[in-house]
Amino acid sequence: MSFDEDDRVVLNDEHSEFDGETGTITQTMESMFGDVTYTISFEDGQETGVPEDSLEEADEEADADEDEE
Repeated sequence: MSFDEDDRVVLNDEHSEFDGETGTITQTMESMFGDVTYTISFEDGQETGVPEDSLEEADEEADADEDEE
């Protein structure tokens, strides 16, 4: 699955301080080899160079719950 800018995603990277957090894609970058990486913005910062296999689509219901808090 590929993602677009402004998509809400969950980062799954145990080496990242944002592991398990939901963020918004702010930029997509494609290498000359066709690999796509993403920049994700979180409430407390951002993560750059994230490969697609480290992301999953955010649950819309969870997003609504976060907005209400």
